[in-house]
Amino acid sequence: MHTINIHEAKTHLSRIVEEVAAGAEVFIAKAGKPMVKMIPIDAGKAAIRFGVLKGKIRVPDDFDAPLPEDVLSSFAGSR
Repeated sequence: MHTINIHEAKTHLSRIVEEVAAGAEVFIAKAGKPMVKMIPIDAGKAAIRFGVLKGKIRVPDDFDAPLPEDVLSSFAGSR
């Protein structure tokens, strides 16, 4: 991750785009103040990893059991 000024970005746009496409993050600054962040398009997508929490989460046997009447009545608006 590095910062470049607008003039350098205009001059070396092709090279910067290649760096970003390869995974780098680049900030473009105006008068030393970062204005824009360039990131690869795929950077926003998280990979789905199945089984990561295996053995860490336990679902109770009565997970899908009906709720007690007093809880159900509070949802219906009666008390």
